[in-house]
Amino acid sequence: MDDIAGIAGAIRRTRREAGLTQEDLAHLAGTSERTVRAIETGTGNPSLHAVVAVANVLGLALTVS
Repeated sequence: MDDIAGIAGAIRRTRREAGLTQEDLAHLAGTSERTVRAIETGTGNPSLHAVVAVANVLGLALTVS
């Protein structure tokens, strides 16, 4: 599986399981809804800082292999 697709899917799935909207998650992570959408679809060029902030809000850890 592509790393970007895996991260995107995990973030989207965890957000939905938590009952959060993209807007809610963006607010909690201190980023824009557009950035959350880009992270979840694996498109655009969100910053690493934004991806980490979103993952942290959801309690997800990004690891290096």
